[in-house]
Amino acid sequence: MEKLNLGVAYHGNRILKHVKEDMRDIVAHNMNLVVHMFTHNDMNRHKNVMKEIFDVTKDFGLDIWVDNWGLGGPPGDLSHILQYYPEAHQVYSDGTVDPIRVCFNSANYLRFTKQWLDMVKECGGDKIFWDEPHLNTREDGVYACCCPTCKSLFEEKYKRQMPKTADEDVREFQRESMTSYFTQATQYAKELGMENIVCLMTVSEGFTQSIMQLPAIDDVGNDPYWIGSGNDPYGFVYEKSKYFLDNAKKYGKRSHIWLQTYSNKSGTEEDIYMAAEAAYDAGARSILAWSFRGGEACDYKADNCDRVWDITGDAMRRLKDRYLDELREEKRKLYMK
Repeated sequence: MEKLNLGVAYHGNRILKHVKEDMRDIVAHNMNLVVHMFTHNDMNRHKNVMKEIFDVTKDFGLDIWVDNWGLGGPPGDLSHILQYYPEAHQVYSDGTVDPIRVCFNSANYLRFTKQWLDMVKECGGDKIFWDEPHLNTREDGVYACCCPTCKSLFEEKYKRQMPKTADEDVREFQRESMTSYFTQATQYAKELGMENIVCLMTVSEGFTQSIMQLPAIDDVGNDPYWIGSGNDPYGFVYEKSKYFLDNAKKYGKRSHIWLQTYSNKSGTEEDIYMAAEAAYDAGARSILAWSFRGGEACDYKADNCDRVWDITGDAMRRLKDRYLDELREEKRKLYMK
C-alpha cells in the first residue's frame, strides 16, 4: 500500500525553542510531515537557523517539504528580488506594472531560483514544494505578462503583437511561459538530488496538464478549499480531489490534497472532518492542512484556532486509523490464505 502522509504547513516562527515545542505538538496531532516556508528573508537573515529548524524537524521523525514561499510573489510574500531586478516585474496588457510579481520569462528570476535551491540543499532540504504557480487574467480579459521580454517572445512565436485582451494564443503563451520556467527549475533541483512537488490551483486547467507531463515533477497536488464556495464540504472536496487525483495517476505522478484549516468560522470547524474523509475517499494518501494551529500566526487565522487545531489532529487520527485497518486487512489476506 502507498504510504500515508499527513502533514501541515508551518510558518511564522524562527525561534528554535518554540519550533521544538511545535514539532512535538505536530507529532501529537497525528502528523508525519511538515511544509516549511523558506523565504527571501530567510535567505538573508535565517539561513543557519533554517538548517537548525530542518534538523529539529527531522529529529522528531517528521518529513520536510520546503516551500518557495513568495519568491516570485503571491501566494505568500511579495517578491523581494524586484528590488534588484526592476525589469523583471510582470506587466499587464493595459500597461499596469504589477508591483509584487515576477515574470516567469525573466532570466534573472530563474538564476535567483537556482541560488535559492542551492541554499535549501545546503540547509538539508531535499523535497521542494512549488506553491500555486499562476499568471493572472482578469474578468475583463486584461492579463499578465506583457513585459518587454514577453512581448518580444510572443511576437517571435505568433508573428503579431500581443493583444489587449486574452485570447487562445495568449493562454497558450502563458502556459508555455510557466512551463518553460518550471522545466528548467525542476530539472536543476533534480540535478541537486531533490524531489519536486507542486500544488496546482483548480482554475489553471491547461497549466495543470502541462506540469503533470514534466519528467522532473514527482508529485502534484490540489487545494480544494471549500470555505466561501457555498458547497457542501464533503461533496466539494471529494469531486475536486477525485478529478485531480485521477489525472495525476494518468500521468504517473504521486499526488496530494490540502485541507482548509484557516479562515474557519466559529461553528463550522467540524467541516474539517468531512473534508478530510472526502480527500481520503477520493484516493488521496498524502493529505495536508493549511495551516498550523488554524493559521494562528496570520491575519487569515480561524475564529477559534484551538478548536480548529484539535479537530485537525483528530481528523488526521481518524485517517490514520482507517489506513491501519486497511493495511491490516491487506496483510490478513496475504498471510491467511
